Amino acid sequence: MRYNKKKFIYLISPLKIDRIFYLNLVDVLKQKKVSFFQLRLKKVNFKKKLIIGKKIKKICQKLNVKFLINDDVFLAKKLDADGCHLGQNDMSLLKARKIIGNKIIGITCHNSISLAKSAIKNKADYLAFGAFNSSKTKKVKYKASINLLKKARKITKTPIVAIGGINSDNYKKLLLNNANFLAISSFIWKNDKLKPKDAIRKLK
Repeated sequence: MRYNKKKFIYLISPLKIDRIFYLNLVDVLKQKKVSFFQLRLKKVNFKKKLIIGKKIKKICQKLNVKFLINDDVFLAKKLDADGCHLGQNDMSLLKARKIIGNKIIGITCHNSISLAKSAIKNKADYLAFGAFNSSKTKKVKYKASINLLKKARKITKTPIVAIGGINSDNYKKLLLNNANFLAISSFIWKNDKLKPKDAIRKLK
């Protein structure tokens, strides 16, 4: 995973994908700020996710963005995505590696250095910490701090993704304190004031 300072956004899909989403996605990715796009659909069946995933993969490939799947290693394999993201209750990293081979696998570490150490030992490609702020996307169970980022950076060079309620007011602080990428969803897709392409322009 190469770290590109200009492309610091790890964009997560909205939970519902409609027709206009694809047009918005093209507009957003054209801003050249997104390194990764994660498809995160919790209440959609495999067949439908496959159809949506194929469309998104084409857009991501065209605009040079890595395409990742949340939770579902088998979907990642079927779509030949660039990788997947695993939560603590999902499949183990080692098992996922056997299925998708040398693809990107990132791990949720909440606010825990011990979870991070375990992920590092199993050769995770990135560590996701959060939530750093309250979020519209999901209920915050674990609260992470800037201090945690500093501790994590001391023990590893593995890229760090910060997650949770990140917007144009609070994003810089995380980038200045060892986060390599910022996972963002609501600020782009559920912004009451800005269209997706205008929202992403606020993150400079």
